[in-house]
Amino acid sequence: MEIKETPLTQEYKYKGKIVNLRVDTALLPNAKQATREVVEHPGGVTVVALTQQNEVVLVRQFRYPYLCEVLETPAGKLEKGENLFGAGVRELKEETGVIAQRYFNLGEFYPTPGYCGEIIYLYAATQLEFSNQDLDEDEFVNIEKMPLDVAVEKILLGEIRDGKTQAAILKLDALLKSNRLEELEMKNWRENL
Repeated sequence: MEIKETPLTQEYKYKGKIVNLRVDTALLPNAKQATREVVEHPGGVTVVALTQQNEVVLVRQFRYPYLCEVLETPAGKLEKGENLFGAGVRELKEETGVIAQRYFNLGEFYPTPGYCGEIIYLYAATQLEFSNQDLDEDEFVNIEKMPLDVAVEKILLGEIRDGKTQAAILKLDALLKSNRLEELEMKNWRENL
């Protein structure tokens, strides 16, 4: 049996600055209909930057939905039609002041596929240069460097809870340990901006 659901109707309940909420009627593989609630999100990008001392550059910021500070890799929301990789370069520089000479494509991450269409694009960066942050007026971010192995341990202990950060750091760690990171290097990455 093919596992596919076909949209029949779509009704928008809310259109916001960051997300839209719609309620769909979908045709199921068994020919019955079901209601699906969908959050539309433009997607995001995150970059795990690795220093020559094998430290990851993280940001700590207040995340309103959880009413607490969250430690995470620098990230940002994509604007409509924005270049994915260019957004990652921009966010890394804005939030941390980091400019990297090498970038690696770590793939895509679906944070909540049960109800949200958001895709987060994961990158790694090395050969870092540090300059000043360039935060938006509503951004308040503290920078923290942490040895990669400590970050991995904090993920395993549940102390780093952000999903995109977990995925990016664990993937980077696995690729480094298996000597496969170089395969993902973005050659001539400046042409992709």
